[in-house]
Amino acid sequence: MANCLCSPSHLRPKWRCAVSAVAGTCSSFASIFSFATCGGYSGKTELIVSCLGSSENKTATASFMYPFRLNVQVFEGIPKLFCNQTWKDFHLTGDFSAPAQFYVSIGVFAFLYCMAALVFYLGFMQLYRDSQKFPLCDFFITVFFALMWLVSSSAWAKGLTDIKASTSPQGIAQYTCPTGYKCLPGQESHMGSLNISVAFGFLNLILWAGNAWFVYKETSLHTPPQQPNPEQAPGNVSP
Repeated sequence: MANCLCSPSHLRPKWRCAVSAVAGTCSSFASIFSFATCGGYSGKTELIVSCLGSSENKTATASFMYPFRLNVQVFEGIPKLFCNQTWKDFHLTGDFSAPAQFYVSIGVFAFLYCMAALVFYLGFMQLYRDSQKFPLCDFFITVFFALMWLVSSSAWAKGLTDIKASTSPQGIAQYTCPTGYKCLPGQESHMGSLNISVAFGFLNLILWAGNAWFVYKETSLHTPPQQPNPEQAPGNVSP
């Protein structure tokens, strides 16, 4: 995470300090929006189930939410005895909890690291400024989170595509309608907030990659520690 230590010892331009502070703040808020829009989602999909050769119909509704274990969600609203036969439990298909939980976990840990880094910078600024170890640790952790945002956002984008396919009333009515019944697609919930969560994931990738660049400039990898000038050593001072 980028930090803001504008001091003469760092010789950091003011514009770079301002950009670092803004990028670090944006990373915190983007992390919150990422896991909140994904973890707080709940939706439903509906089927209109009717009897073969009859106009009688019922609406079956399956609700789903984070962490999107769709295979345990049952369509409800159909009586046990329907169309002169016993209605059996009808589930959605697919378990997409792995990419969803991975994505949310990265968002939570990224936010916690932002908060911990902010406390460290405010409380131990001099220690950070005088040490070579802390900027290096900060740089490697920031690069790690940038890579994790790339992996988790890509996995969640693919998982969201599969969720949309598995909860589509059109697809369910066409391919998985229970035997002995006629199914028509009903209503489905909009997934705009989930689309936004994917967008925030890739936004976090950009922010953390940018943060890594600014942190890199504070490490010894970019600016090697200055060697003392022998001419200014105490033993070489002229009387």
